[in-house]
Amino acid sequence: MSNETKTHPSAKAPQKTVLNLGNLPPKLKPSDMKQSASQYPRTPSRVNPNQPPWPAYRGYHEYSFAHATMGVRLPTILGKAIDDVWKTLNQEYDEERIVDLVNCIHRLEDLMGDLQGNSKLRPIIDDGAGDVALWNKEIAKFFRGKDFMNAPWLFAEAYKYRRLRECFSLSKYWVDYDVFFRQKCDTFSRSNQAVFELSQRFAEPHKHEGNISAEAQLEKNKLLFLELTQVCLWGNSTDLSLLIDMTEEDIKKLQSTGGDHLAATEKNILGNDLHKLADYVMTIKNGRIDFVLDNAGFELYCDLVYADWLIQSGTCSQVIFHGKKIPWFVSDVTKKDWDWILNSCVYGQLFQDASDAEVESLRTLGHRWKQYEKEGKWKYEAHPFWCTGYTFWDLHSEAPDLFQHLSESDLVIFKGDLNHRKLTYDCHAPLDTPFNQAIGPLASEAGAPPVASLRTIKSDVVVGIPSGVGEKLDDEEPGWKISGKYAVVLLSQGRKGETPVYNN
Repeated sequence: MSNETKTHPSAKAPQKTVLNLGNLPPKLKPSDMKQSASQYPRTPSRVNPNQPPWPAYRGYHEYSFAHATMGVRLPTILGKAIDDVWKTLNQEYDEERIVDLVNCIHRLEDLMGDLQGNSKLRPIIDDGAGDVALWNKEIAKFFRGKDFMNAPWLFAEAYKYRRLRECFSLSKYWVDYDVFFRQKCDTFSRSNQAVFELSQRFAEPHKHEGNISAEAQLEKNKLLFLELTQVCLWGNSTDLSLLIDMTEEDIKKLQSTGGDHLAATEKNILGNDLHKLADYVMTIKNGRIDFVLDNAGFELYCDLVYADWLIQSGTCSQVIFHGKKIPWFVSDVTKKDWDWILNSCVYGQLFQDASDAEVESLRTLGHRWKQYEKEGKWKYEAHPFWCTGYTFWDLHSEAPDLFQHLSESDLVIFKGDLNHRKLTYDCHAPLDTPFNQAIGPLASEAGAPPVASLRTIKSDVVVGIPSGVGEKLDDEEPGWKISGKYAVVLLSQGRKGETPVYNN
C-alpha cells in the first residue's frame, strides 16, 4: 500500500469542491417561487418524489442550503468517512480482511468521484438487502437521467448515504461497518456536564406526591413535561453532520440544560404547539408513545431520559423507538448506537473526572433502562422504510405495515431536521403553511396517529410559523433557517381510531 494511495485527495476533507454542473434548468429564486405560489400546492395526483407539493429544493439552487450541502458538506463528510476507514485499516493485521477493506475504500473513492463530478444517479447494486428493489424502482420511475445536483436535494442526499452503505455491503468482512461510529461515541463522551445534570435529576424514580392534590400533581407533571420536551428538542443541536468543525466549548454551549436557559429558549420556538402537546399528553394514561429517532449520542440520551419519565409518570406503559437499519446521515441512531449507550451508562468509564455520585446516577439510569427493555416497556425497532429515499407522504402506500403499526400509537414524536424534512416533503412551502397540510397523508389518512415534530431548524423548509415572522427574520437574520437557533414544536391530531384504507 503506497503513500501515494494514502494521500489520495478523497482521503481528506476537500477545502473547496468544483462541481461540473452540466446543462441544468434555470435557477429559480425565492421571489420567483412566491410569485407562482398560486399554482401550489400541487394536487395529490400530480405529486411524486421528483415533483413535491411545492417546488423542491435542488442542489443547483445557489441560494439554498441544498447547494452548500451537495457541494461542500457531503464531500467533506465522505472525506472524513474515508479517513475513518484508513484508521481502522491501520489497526488490522489479517491480510484477507485488509484487502477486503481496501476494496471498500476504492468504492468510497468512486462515490467521491461521482459526487464531485455530479454524476447521474445509477441504480443501487444488488447487495442482498431487501431495499434494493424499492430504491431502484424509485430511481427508474422518477429520477432516470437525474444527477446529484438536479434531483431533489432530499432524495440525492439519501441516495448518497445508500451508496455509502453499498461500499461496505458488497464486502465479505465489513458489511456492518459504521464509518460514523467513532464520531458518535466521541460526541457523547464530551457531553459530561449535560449528561450528569440530567442523570442526577432523574436517577431517582418519579414519585407521585401523596400530600398534594390530583390537580397539583397534574400541573407538576405538565411543567416537568414542558421542560423535558425542551431538553429533548434542543438536544437536537448536536447533529454531527452539521458540527463538522465545532469545538468542545461550542458543543457545551448548545447542550446547556439549565432551567433558566430553557425558559429563555422557548421564545425561539417559532411554531409553538408545546403547550397544546403537553395538554394532550396529560390525557394519556398507560398508553404508547413512539419516537422516530434522530441523532445518536447526547440527543439519544435526552430521548431516553424523556421516555423514562413517560414510563415513570404513568403516561406510558410502552415506548417504541424507531431507529435506522444502516448508518445514515452521519449521526442517526442504529441498533449498535442504542446498545452502546445503554451499556456505556451501566459499564462505561467515559467520563474521567466524574465523581462517584455522578457515575452512580448514570449507572442507576442505565440499569433501569435495560430493565425496561427486558420487560418490553421499551422496544427498539428499525423498519427498512426509514432508510429509503421516500418521504413520509409515501409511508401509507410504500410501507402499509409500518403505517398500521404507527396508527396504534397514542403519539408519534418525530425528532430532528431530517425527519421534519421527510414529513413535509422538503419543499418550498409558504412559511405559514399549517403543519397538518404540510405533512399530507400522515395527517389526513384514516388511522393517521397524532404526530409531533420536535425540530431545531437547520435547513430551508419551514412551515407552521405565524405569518410575517419568517419574512422579518429573512430581513434581520438571513441565515436563520440553518443556524439551529430557532425551532418548531408542531402537532397534528391525525385521525386515530379510523380504519386505514389501503389501495391495492
